[in-house]
Amino acid sequence: MTSALDALRQDFTGTVIEPGTPAYDGARRTALAFGTPDLVLRPADTSDVRRAIAFAAAERMPLAVRGGGHAFAGFGTLDSGAVLDLSNLAGVEVDRDSGRVRVGGGATWAQVATALAPHDLVISSGDTSSVGVGGLTLSGGIGWLVRKHGLTLDSLVAAEIVTADAAVRTVDADRHPELFWALRGGGGNFGVVTSFDFQARPGAGVRFGRIAFPADEVGAVLPAWADLMRTAPHELTSIVNLANPFAGGREAPVEVVVAVHGEDASAAEAVLEPIRRLGTLVADDVTQHRYSDILVDGAMLPPGLRISASNAFVARGGARAAMEILARRARDEAPPAIAVRSLGGAMSQVPPDATAFGHRSAEFLVVIAAAGPEAVVGAAQGPIRDIWRELAPHVDGAYANFLDTATAADVEAVYPPETLRRLRAIKRSYDPGNVFAGNHNVTPAPASTAEPALR
Repeated sequence: MTSALDALRQDFTGTVIEPGTPAYDGARRTALAFGTPDLVLRPADTSDVRRAIAFAAAERMPLAVRGGGHAFAGFGTLDSGAVLDLSNLAGVEVDRDSGRVRVGGGATWAQVATALAPHDLVISSGDTSSVGVGGLTLSGGIGWLVRKHGLTLDSLVAAEIVTADAAVRTVDADRHPELFWALRGGGGNFGVVTSFDFQARPGAGVRFGRIAFPADEVGAVLPAWADLMRTAPHELTSIVNLANPFAGGREAPVEVVVAVHGEDASAAEAVLEPIRRLGTLVADDVTQHRYSDILVDGAMLPPGLRISASNAFVARGGARAAMEILARRARDEAPPAIAVRSLGGAMSQVPPDATAFGHRSAEFLVVIAAAGPEAVVGAAQGPIRDIWRELAPHVDGAYANFLDTATAADVEAVYPPETLRRLRAIKRSYDPGNVFAGNHNVTPAPASTAEPALR
């Protein structure tokens, strides 16, 4: 590899980081995972990305692509191979007149939201400021504006991508439309996206905060909240947090976190009034904010600790039974952390086959997590499996961005059968050698069953 690496250095204008150098220890890790890569490559531009992909292919070196480095499954690093760290590709260009926003593939949502705020614009994103634009967008994008403006990928109008053959392609509804379809939900399976073009929406104001009720009222509060959210105005997105281990576990308050998009405080308060009547209020800190200010910081996981995360969508008709189960299990002796996210609204109004995100009709998303030393997380897995077994008749599928594993079963949960079949055909066209495999991997369809070339 030495001669090939020397040749790469001659043309690579970004940074090459190797083991034993001062920058390596920080560069080898993500927010949630530690790796021991042979190289970390930080490209300065799209040409560097092309060089890195060609180098890895020629050396038959596994390649991990890192945007923000927040994947629960640790996709942004690896133990042998090269990491392509896009953090230098973090520009944000805003066209105020049209609302079009061009975002570098390594930007974080804090950078985007901060750049949009002076223009009174927003893009539906996740909840965390340090999460990368790339990983979130390519697998969906569920956050505080999902019911008002849909998934993050619903605002994507074009992208620049470097595919496995090191070619640069601009994709949109007219250019490489099948690849553009696949990028909106198909994850990092098809190449390295060096820039995203979004259509931003007006209005950076949001009424946001926490409304909490006693833990022993969860049996009444959670099902009633679910009933309310089914018909709530699209401006309202809400998450219920149960059994927060850092706030008392089974005795932790039932925490309803709310976000109402808009600047009209009195209108927002009218929307929130039914939530406040769900139970006995023990906390209420809802106030007006800029959207950029409500994105929370994402902490780096200290050595020796880990997070487990699993999730499933609640199908239509299954919400009442699912909420009753979760309310009961939140009062177990040592429950895991449970979050229930409201969906619907604008997310559900996009046709199910319009993008590669396959769970448009879901009403809620249940996330169950455990964090701490390995012994603590390991001990939580039995109760977590028990909860999922009980929920099984009422849930379906999974959201890739909240999974800490990437098994074949996970991939089948993320993608419905017809969506997966179509993705595999597109993968065969653009990445037949499965260069981009560090993800919830869509394997290329066999040549005999793949669609004709889609390039």
